[in-house]
Amino acid sequence: MGQILISLDIDGTLDIGDPPGVLTMTMVRRSVARGFIIGSCSDRPLSAQRALFKKQNIPLQFAVSKHMLSDVMQQFKADAYYHIGDREDLDKIYAERAGFNFLWPDEAILKPWFLE
Repeated sequence: MGQILISLDIDGTLDIGDPPGVLTMTMVRRSVARGFIIGSCSDRPLSAQRALFKKQNIPLQFAVSKHMLSDVMQQFKADAYYHIGDREDLDKIYAERAGFNFLWPDEAILKPWFLE
């Protein structure tokens, strides 16, 4: 498996979101430990995204607004790019426009990146 980049929505996706999602911060930590490029892509202000992950002691490689997701692919070289989110009208559309693979949170938790 080559280098994988994972972009994470927060609300409705992560367990610390509002509303909470099914993807736990423990799962995110596992992917970081496995060497994945992890970042945040949310409607929240960038400073709020960074603060949320800092509070969880999870290093972010990037934090962007959804409409800027395409910039991430230009900044990071990876073999596969994924965005995980819960909204078809925002997450899925912006992910596909940027050339990312899109996963719903309940699909993502089954990926080996997040499993023990």
